[in-house]
Amino acid sequence: MSRSPFLSLLGRHRLLTGVCVLVGALGGIVLHAVLPETYTATAQVLVTPTGVQDQPNNLGPRQRENLNLDTEAQIAQSAVVAGLAAEKLGIRDIDEVRRNITINVPPNSAILAVSYSAATPSAAASGAQAVATAYLANREAIANRTLAAQQRLVAAAIREADKALTEVTASLPTLAKGSAEYLNATRRQTLLNRQVATLTAKADALRTVAVTPGTVISPARPPDSPTGPGLPLYLGSGLFLGLLVGSGVAVYRESRAPRMAHAHAW
Repeated sequence: MSRSPFLSLLGRHRLLTGVCVLVGALGGIVLHAVLPETYTATAQVLVTPTGVQDQPNNLGPRQRENLNLDTEAQIAQSAVVAGLAAEKLGIRDIDEVRRNITINVPPNSAILAVSYSAATPSAAASGAQAVATAYLANREAIANRTLAAQQRLVAAAIREADKALTEVTASLPTLAKGSAEYLNATRRQTLLNRQVATLTAKADALRTVAVTPGTVISPARPPDSPTGPGLPLYLGSGLFLGLLVGSGVAVYRESRAPRMAHAHAW
């Protein structure tokens, strides 16, 4: 059975093709040895409403509660969170930490998949865990600041209402009972009493707010294998490129000297 023209071509230039394939394979092995391997670990964070001024959103396929997970994913990759994580990891370059962070939002969930890439499995796991805890710490800190600001505003409103109520109450004895001024003052006194009661109830409610930023439901674990291309892929790519180059050179040689192809075959 006769061979195909391509196989015949490779057979006539088998030494040339073999050298190219060998060089390609060696190149793949060298690349695998030289290029650093990358490991990626992932921690899963369940994001919950903080209990402080959570605004409702239009519920879409990614949002089944009052949370904007796409926004939370951006926050998890922010410089603030990266800075907190870098401090915990002992890394000075915040941009380096940010480059290694990847956030994914599984559909129909309130979960952030926090991934971190590093040169070793343990560093990847430590990085993912540090970013996850830094994100929750930042979320809790923001909620606590917002809560404190609300408490200050309500306290200031209570002071103003109390002051106005004291002034109105003090003015009543100086007004003639039944007069328009007296009736207006009593109505204002009633309104201020209600306002103070409402504000006091709001202040009490704010004091009982428990901030709940979320929790790490799946801690990061060191990965068993690198995420980048392994030796088989490098080796296979090198073999393929070597065969491709060898075939190209063989075709070129025969096109240049068709009558002397056998004489010059390697």
